Amino acid sequence: MWFLFIIFAFIAGLALPAQVSINAQLKNYVGTPLLASTISFLVGLLVLLIGTLIHGSWSLGKGLTTAPWWIWTGGLLGAFYVLASIILIPRLGAATTIACVLAGQVVASIIIDHFGLLQVTVHHVTIPRMIGALLIIVGVILVQKF
Repeated sequence: MWFLFIIFAFIAGLALPAQVSINAQLKNYVGTPLLASTISFLVGLLVLLIGTLIHGSWSLGKGLTTAPWWIWTGGLLGAFYVLASIILIPRLGAATTIACVLAGQVVASIIIDHFGLLQVTVHHVTIPRMIGALLIIVGVILVQKF
């Protein structure tokens, strides 16, 4: 089962460069990065609403009253990412943008894991993890230079 999750994560990763490239092109048709981001999120909202209707999972339980304040910032961070990618793709290209995003994700993920931030299970920093992060940063430099 673990391997299927790895494949799923890889496929999600394959979708990311397509998403940011499509959104960057959408900006060319609608005029501004902010409007392109809004349209992208509205399409996503529609798909998720249809999925929720089909699945029938509308119960919020105790979530609205007991969730920590920061739990609601996921959409804000997603909006920031989509807007940033629309602005960056035409300037940096898809490969450099995604490589920089990947490097940022790895660094932030290691920090989140190490300190157990955002209620994530603690996974301490190790030398192999640091080497892996360094290799990704070197990869970003190589992608950008060549």
